[in-house]
Amino acid sequence: MAFSKSFARTIPGTNFPIWEEVVLTPEQEKEVEEKCSQENFHLLDECLKEAKALAIKNSVNDDRNVVSLAIALFEKKASHVIFWKESRAKEKFDNKK
Repeated sequence: MAFSKSFARTIPGTNFPIWEEVVLTPEQEKEVEEKCSQENFHLLDECLKEAKALAIKNSVNDDRNVVSLAIALFEKKASHVIFWKESRAKEKFDNKK
């Protein structure tokens, strides 16, 4: 099932927007998923390094604490696939203008 998102297009002289649905092609969807995966991999790597530095700074440097800190940082920072797909759909919508 293809990813789709609806966006409001305002028409001058009317009070109500017209909603347009934007559908990503399977290729666009796969591209976004791959980019998101790569970004999340690098983000998790960065979070692990930051967590290790925090754990050392606060004298709680054992593997379990480092992993817990890294996961918390990752969850706070990570962008989810839906956000990336919505961003790509919005870009496609904006380019249609």
